[in-house]
Amino acid sequence: MVKATKYFDKPFLEKIEKKLLANKIELEKKLGKIADKDPNAEGEYDAKYVDVGSEEDDNVHEIEVYEVNKVTEENLEKELRDINSALDRLKKGKYGICKYTNKPINKKRLLARPTSSASIEAKKYLQNT
Repeated sequence: MVKATKYFDKPFLEKIEKKLLANKIELEKKLGKIADKDPNAEGEYDAKYVDVGSEEDDNVHEIEVYEVNKVTEENLEKELRDINSALDRLKKGKYGICKYTNKPINKKRLLARPTSSASIEAKKYLQNT
């Protein structure tokens, strides 16, 4: 359930929630193709090891595919963690508030990047320090 805040109305936050949930489903599908859920760690995945064959060239190809899948898995996991974090902020009524300035993040930024937890101004300031 989305909580409206003093900065953002409920329809805007519901739109963001819908976008985040759709992105979450898409990421989980992509992860499912290249990785298996880690039964020992919630929200973690392990890249699949593809068995191409038993020849030396096959083994090299298997390692190459695994390495690509591992990097992709780690990137997708980070995106998924960001989405889950944004959804958590939505539930707590803290979505759209910059973690550095405690001021609202511009709506256009949130629509373009719904997982944003910092304003453009704060990011620029941090890059210049």
